[in-house]
Amino acid sequence: MALFSLLVAILVERLKLLPSGLQFDRLMVRYHKQFWDADSLASEFGVAMALILPAVVVFVVSHLLQGMLFDLLSLAFWVVVSIICFSHQNIRTVFKQYIQAACRGDVQACYRYAGQLDCTECLDVVDEQDLGQKVGQTVAWINYRYYGAVALFLIFLGPVGAVLYCTVRFYSDFNVKNQTKMPLVDDLQTLLDWLPSRLFSFGYVLSGQFSSGLRAWRQHGLRIRCDAKTIVTQTAVAAESLPEAGNAPISVQSTLALLALSKRNFVLLLTLVSVLTIFGFVS
Repeated sequence: MALFSLLVAILVERLKLLPSGLQFDRLMVRYHKQFWDADSLASEFGVAMALILPAVVVFVVSHLLQGMLFDLLSLAFWVVVSIICFSHQNIRTVFKQYIQAACRGDVQACYRYAGQLDCTECLDVVDEQDLGQKVGQTVAWINYRYYGAVALFLIFLGPVGAVLYCTVRFYSDFNVKNQTKMPLVDDLQTLLDWLPSRLFSFGYVLSGQFSSGLRAWRQHGLRIRCDAKTIVTQTAVAAESLPEAGNAPISVQSTLALLALSKRNFVLLLTLVSVLTIFGFVS
């Protein structure tokens, strides 16, 4: 079910078939406004409840559907959850606007759209070439955080794991955007990212220049306290030779190179899931 759900979710996401109101972050905004306020999320218990409640609901529904209609309802539920977790058209729209701005030579618009891609870090660049490399690193990070990590949790922990990761990620971004400090969120985000970031970034090693990529992965990935973003971005940069010149605008040359690497890495992940499914290691 994991492989089929992944393939359908990727297809739906690419074709933009899911309405924006049903995408995960939009659903989480409504969930947050409906059930939680600043006072209820000031305590560790309240935050813990907010984080695990969506996953608990998914677990209960999965349990109730198990075995019904030859497990067709369970498969449909896997597919629906996967589609919701993988659909992030707002990010794709901002990235498309960045590329279009670069192609028409609008540098100021490039800086503006680049700053909207990742809310967790302030963009600090010195020129267009540096901007292209930083956005390329951001693309590698987004590819992990919104697709790679979700896929890994879906494969190994099912819809419950995918929803739990996406919920923690939503509240981690909520902390940054609203300059709040909800307890548990950042620590749990670090814990959930620890192993997936190392697994996914090793895919960059296999998908790019092996020797330099492996050197960077060993430098960062084998450090227990190294944060996930550093592992993913530094391994991606080391595993892909960034172009010095080309037909594309300077501000997107490095971005497109790292985007191509991210796509190869995700294809590698799907290939491994297919092999594991064939041999019965993944259901």
